[in-house]
Amino acid sequence: MSLSNNIQKPYSESCDQNRDPIFDVIQPLLKECKKVLEVGSGTGQHAVYFAQKMSHLIWQTSDQQPYHEGIKLWLADAKLDNTPAPIALNVSSDTWPDEKFDVIFSANTVHIMAWDNVVDFFANAPKRLNSGGLFILYGPFNYNQQYTSESNARFDSWLKQRDPQSAIRDFEALDKLANNTGMTIKADHALPANNRILVWEKL
Repeated sequence: MSLSNNIQKPYSESCDQNRDPIFDVIQPLLKECKKVLEVGSGTGQHAVYFAQKMSHLIWQTSDQQPYHEGIKLWLADAKLDNTPAPIALNVSSDTWPDEKFDVIFSANTVHIMAWDNVVDFFANAPKRLNSGGLFILYGPFNYNQQYTSESNARFDSWLKQRDPQSAIRDFEALDKLANNTGMTIKADHALPANNRILVWEKL
């Protein structure tokens, strides 16, 4: 299916590979939640999979405008009633939605953002969370400025060659940003392929 002859439905193999490990971690956390904002929805695959598995949630996708047509293709094919149309959201330059959410979820985003964007992300996210809301990040992270694996070191080198402003981020630096904006670390889960899920809670 396509919305026009020029648009093909995007596909990310990594989304298929990591969706079940991510789901196993977030499903218990989201049992009592109602609304999720996904920042950086990419292809839209995670949104469709998680919204189908957790039908009690409204799963709001968002990303920069060029990704919207691909996300819409996944949403249209899935025909779910809990996945509204994506909203345009650059964490630094776009206006965030007025409504509040129980969860903000983002996968594989902070290492491809410039650090200034990461700072803006952490500054703006808690403003859109309800009290007790969760800020959940999935991806590779460093600890004490050390890589957790050789593969992550190679990946970081590739990131910086691709874009000098990209990098695997240090947990301690992210946690400081979170603390400065009224969030505290709730959980840190190890996942396959040297990835992790970090969960902060808005106080």
